[in-house]
Amino acid sequence: MAATTNGASVSVWMDTAQVPARPPLPGDLDVDVCVIGAGIAGLTTAYLAAREGRSVAVIDALGIGAGETGRTTAHLFPPDEWYAFIEDKFGQANARLVAESYARAIDLVESIAAQEHIACEFERLDGYLYALPGNGFRDLEKEHACAARAGVPVELVAGVPGLPFDTGPAVRYAGQAQFHPLKYLAGLAAAIERRGGKIFGGTHAHRVRGDAQQQTVSTDHGEVRARAVVLATHTPFNDRVVMHTKQAGYRTYVVGLEVPRGSLPRILLWDTGDPYYYVRLESPEGLGHDILVVGGADHKTGHDDHPEHRYDEIERWTREHFPQAGRVAYRWSGEVMEPSDGLPYLGRNPMDDENVYLITGDSGNGMTHCTIGAMLVNDLIAGRDHPCYALYDPSRKPVHGLADFASEQAKTMARYGEWLTGGDVDSVQEIAAGEGAVVRDGLRKIAVYRDAQGGLHAVSAKCTHLGCAVHWNSAERSWDCPCHASRFDIEGNVLHGPAPEPLEKVELQEGGAPPPRSPRAGMRGRNVR
Repeated sequence: MAATTNGASVSVWMDTAQVPARPPLPGDLDVDVCVIGAGIAGLTTAYLAAREGRSVAVIDALGIGAGETGRTTAHLFPPDEWYAFIEDKFGQANARLVAESYARAIDLVESIAAQEHIACEFERLDGYLYALPGNGFRDLEKEHACAARAGVPVELVAGVPGLPFDTGPAVRYAGQAQFHPLKYLAGLAAAIERRGGKIFGGTHAHRVRGDAQQQTVSTDHGEVRARAVVLATHTPFNDRVVMHTKQAGYRTYVVGLEVPRGSLPRILLWDTGDPYYYVRLESPEGLGHDILVVGGADHKTGHDDHPEHRYDEIERWTREHFPQAGRVAYRWSGEVMEPSDGLPYLGRNPMDDENVYLITGDSGNGMTHCTIGAMLVNDLIAGRDHPCYALYDPSRKPVHGLADFASEQAKTMARYGEWLTGGDVDSVQEIAAGEGAVVRDGLRKIAVYRDAQGGLHAVSAKCTHLGCAVHWNSAERSWDCPCHASRFDIEGNVLHGPAPEPLEKVELQEGGAPPPRSPRAGMRGRNVR
């Protein structure tokens, strides 16, 4: 059976929504548009295409919302890089295009929820950015001026009202929004199917091939032939190198704490600290309290084997700033893809014919960027121009942020040196129940997980994307690649691309030793014991 989520933690959205599973693809299929990925990017694209009368099939290796959409904090808020950065790097005209695309995305989510009668808790509210001196201070006056020039309704205020701590000066962005992402996806899925679209879960796409007339998506349950294919998989699996040198995967962490209902204002809140934090409220039905949702403590994927301390750091910050915070009800993590120049990649895949499209590089604004991407891609499929086509074009060269880009690439290349080092432990006997570790066996490394009953689950530590050695993630009980952010479950199944295939299984003998290997396999080092 395919997994229904891509990690061990449970978000407030997973806990408070029912998203019915869809069956796997029953066999070969012909459609106008094949969408790979059933998160907000994929389902919004499919909905817009179906609404215009195109035949649509959506396939997902896991299920609806089982990837990163179920792990977001579901802000619909200004860009992570802020308008001052965008104006400095891309110019005032492009900053205005970004602002207009953000406003259109929020409007679209609101209109779809209303027209399709989706009870997804969509709510318009104000967002605030504040910056405390000495802690990542940013020129808020400049941000306010740049946002205003971009056409954003903003105001510079003396402080954020209604909070139990003094934020100091802040920028207020009027008319932002939040919603329940999984309830929204459940409604989108039903609307797609009412229009004749088909959605299939448990269907892993392995390959996309074809020409300008037709593309064929090969899956483990058959082939889907389509006039257009949309890669809405958070990061594309069909491109082994090009797009993955333009962005990097980061884990981000969220804590949900109970607070008395009505004790805090209904706003969105961001700071500019290092680390930074972002805040919103969720009000689950039937409970007498709100959930204060606080996220942050990001790090590059695969670079922290035991990240549970990051939850503790968020909780500590929250209790210092919100003394009414009570019991911790939720802890979860998700993944964001940070583009090298700060803007997402939305449009035609530069490595394929003109009928293969990408939606990736969300940069912490996944709900907004994915909605923008769905609108842009649908226009391109329909043969219409889109005002942001060049701005978000995946084939654009990273002319901004080149120093950070070069640094990221150098760090990635350095990770390949791990094949010359020892394992995390000397033998599998050192691995505790519920934990995983990489062990060396001669020239290879094996990723081994010990379950609660003491059973061992062993797979090759070699990522099937470009061959980096995976690392254990104890918070999500997954194997994460530190090079390009692929993730795998304890059986080696792909949880997150760009890896196209699962990790190779390794059969261990009684006692945990690997099977004998042929002398032709090369020099032997310390065996797994």
